[in-house]
Amino acid sequence: MFTQLFPILTTTDMTKALWFYRDLIGGEVTYRFPDVGEPVYVSLRIGESALGIGRQDEPGTLVNDRITLWVYADDCDAAIAELRDAGVPVLREPADQEWGERMAMVEDPDGNRVLVAAKGIG
Repeated sequence: MFTQLFPILTTTDMTKALWFYRDLIGGEVTYRFPDVGEPVYVSLRIGESALGIGRQDEPGTLVNDRITLWVYADDCDAAIAELRDAGVPVLREPADQEWGERMAMVEDPDGNRVLVAAKGIG
């Protein structure tokens, strides 16, 4: 059911984060949103690893807001139903996103946010 997992770091300064992870560490930008202007989210490939960096304009609005895990599932709604049935707290119900994916949010046993998404809504 789940097909891919990667961390997303939260930053209040995307320029500095890209300078570090792209320019110094050598990460290759594989995706950015939006396509034009200042990005609010960037995916990087570093060797065989993936890293997301998301800009957070309001630091401290969530209890644990420095790192989030993103996991792709074949079916977001079915995955959330399975996790809910297992007693996992659902923080955000599945919803279509403007970049073309369906996404929800759960909380792991340590309070970390885990975004569960499915590619290609429609």
